[in-house]
Amino acid sequence: MKVIEQEIATLKNSVSEMWSLVHQQIYNAGEAMLTGDKELAYKVINRERRVNAFELKIDSDCEDIIALYAPVAIDLRFVLAMYKINTNLERLGDFAESIARFTCNLPDKEPIDPQLIKETHVEEMLEELLNMISLAQEAFDKESSEIASRIFIKDNLIDEINHSSTAIIAHYIEKHPESALAGLYMAGIIRKMERFGDHCTNIAEELIFYLEAKVMKHMDKAEKEASH
Repeated sequence: MKVIEQEIATLKNSVSEMWSLVHQQIYNAGEAMLTGDKELAYKVINRERRVNAFELKIDSDCEDIIALYAPVAIDLRFVLAMYKINTNLERLGDFAESIARFTCNLPDKEPIDPQLIKETHVEEMLEELLNMISLAQEAFDKESSEIASRIFIKDNLIDEINHSSTAIIAHYIEKHPESALAGLYMAGIIRKMERFGDHCTNIAEELIFYLEAKVMKHMDKAEKEASH
């Protein structure tokens, strides 16, 4: 095996490890939010440092491969894609930490009202987001642009829940003024989840760029879906 092939294999393993870590962070942050488990939330916050350390290592590895081995064609596309995917994964890690901090800021022994969770469909939103990141990782592991393209369709549901949430939360606060703070926090979390979906679609775009040399960055969703 050539040295560059070894370096690329090592880089792929590092990105895969970070992917798994970020997925676990988001899952734990979501569980903490839905159940009011502050101990689990603090665990997410403490592990954020590992995500940041991974990001710095992967960035450095990408830069070293380009500087030392001058990769071309698919190898170059792979390294460039990993560099951008790494940034998106780190931002997803930040998102998990912000959900955990939201949970820590809730009053003791007072989890979010289950009615608010049900009406905003935030649990379905979280489940769909975890599905998106799993799908992206599967596309990465199997080197499949067809699997990556499915993420664009899933993002539509995230957008729908986000768009309907403002009126739902406003109505909830009107009926439960004592829970206004929780309602406002939930509105912020849903906005972050919508951005999470955008980061997942960014990752899908980078995977397709690496595998097919196709740039999808400025296509609208209909064009992306039609291209596969």
